[in-house]
Amino acid sequence: MKFTKKHRQSPKGAPRWMVTFSDLVTLVLVFFILLFSMSQIDLIKFQALADSMRDKQLLDFYPSIVPLEGQGESEQEENSEAAQSLDDLLQEVQSYLDDNGLNNIIVANRTERGVVLVLQEQALFRSGEAEILNESNAFLDKVGTMLGEMQNLVKVEGHTDNRPITTERYPSNWELSAARAGSVIRYLIENFHLDSTRFIAVGYGETRPIVPNNSEENWQKNRRVEIVISDPKYNVNDVNGVLLCPEIDVTNCPNTDGFTVQNEGEAPLCFP
Repeated sequence: MKFTKKHRQSPKGAPRWMVTFSDLVTLVLVFFILLFSMSQIDLIKFQALADSMRDKQLLDFYPSIVPLEGQGESEQEENSEAAQSLDDLLQEVQSYLDDNGLNNIIVANRTERGVVLVLQEQALFRSGEAEILNESNAFLDKVGTMLGEMQNLVKVEGHTDNRPITTERYPSNWELSAARAGSVIRYLIENFHLDSTRFIAVGYGETRPIVPNNSEENWQKNRRVEIVISDPKYNVNDVNGVLLCPEIDVTNCPNTDGFTVQNEGEAPLCFP
């Protein structure tokens, strides 16, 4: 018997290694296509960004850490001029008080907050009222004239003693103190055409006493309006926050029978 050798038939189609290789090449191709697509610049967005950078100077937002020549000296001069302006205002107010014998009801002090004018109730209002007395016009006119010559922010604070008030118009000391602060501001704005955005009115009620509310004399001292002509270094946010009345440290002022108001790292504010 004669055996015949069978020839092995080769499998049809591509070799197995070629299938694996083609899959690998395809994956690599897809990978590079993804990289290429992610690296493409969106021309529309890029143009919009370029236009915005052209319209606004980058250095306006990120100024150089190295000051320009003369810049430091200029700022120092401006601060010095602003401080001198407040000192001159204080001196002018003090001269007015001396000439008119008002030192017993109005006090002017220079503090870290600026120039603070403290007016006791009888200098402006009748007890329990917020209408400004005609006798007060002369001093407020002086203040309004000086404010018209500067651009400082002004904060007017109303304060009362701790005795409750219950009237149809003023149900509590909150309404009375706020109304008094508003009356002073309205008088200054209407009579001297000052920019209303410079002013802030605050009513503290009886929450900021400068002496204990335990006698007629102390009640009278606590009923007051404070006009704070702020230092130019403060902006409106500072006046709303930093310049709020700090805690009161009641002590005796040198050479007077007065007391200290606002003692937060600043010169004491004293009543005579």
